[in-house]
Amino acid sequence: MNETLSIIEFNPELLVFLLIDITIAILLLSTMRYVMGLTGKVDTTDELAKKDNFAYGISVAGSVMAMGIVLTGAITGELAETYLSEIIGMAGYGLVGLCLIKAGRWVHDKFSLNQFNKHQLVLERNIAVALTDAASAIATAIIVRAVLIWVDGFDISTFVAILVGWLISQVILLLVTRIRERRFNRNHSMSFQQSLVQGNVAIAVRYSGHLIGTAIAVTAASHFVYYEPDMLIAGLGAWFAISLAMMVLLKVLSHLAKRIVLMGINRDQEIEDQHNVGVAAIEFAINLGLALVLSALMA
Repeated sequence: MNETLSIIEFNPELLVFLLIDITIAILLLSTMRYVMGLTGKVDTTDELAKKDNFAYGISVAGSVMAMGIVLTGAITGELAETYLSEIIGMAGYGLVGLCLIKAGRWVHDKFSLNQFNKHQLVLERNIAVALTDAASAIATAIIVRAVLIWVDGFDISTFVAILVGWLISQVILLLVTRIRERRFNRNHSMSFQQSLVQGNVAIAVRYSGHLIGTAIAVTAASHFVYYEPDMLIAGLGAWFAISLAMMVLLKVLSHLAKRIVLMGINRDQEIEDQHNVGVAAIEFAINLGLALVLSALMA
């Protein structure tokens, strides 16, 4: 405790840097709600407080959490040499993160879950669709955060790496969606996306676990590939290859773990047919738990 006080006492500039980062973080977190309202042409106060739209609240919460995750990537690392540089760096990375989160949601809507109008269903209080929306934003943010920590500096190469890292995240998340969708459609007359439209929360919880768990697992690539601006293409190619390998490894390990943890339970029947959110939540936890273990082991 005394050592901490001593550090603060003899490093007053550190307090200023911390104040800058916290202020920008709060502003950006607050901005996310209003950005969602403007882009969706929705009165957020009306939806959240007057209509008590829980689904919209979940969707906004996912965006706010995603923004917070991205900001941890912007904060991590060495402080800038000047206050102005810190403001520019923090605000710049934060705004880029905000744009990438919004862009990731657009990609998820247009390519991954493209058979329904997500925005309209969320306004109609569809909890299942809102959960998948929040999960996609969080998953994108987790990978963007890893790229922010991986890169070094604040130049064109840095932003190219961040953009390509975001593209990799969208490809990975699209693959996860198609795998889950194909598996579900093979065993049911109703499609995976139709099930979400009809409000199967259990399906949404399990799917969210796959998205977020995969995002955590693929961040392990940052531990194997060094950031070299002169070899950026090769580095990002290696990142993508390792991400695919981690996605497959997580799928295999989680499948084995679920068979053991949920032994004697027909998981597909419980989740897909009986809408058992409890079983889906256990699958969610297994996916995230194993992803965190893999990420820690690779570090």
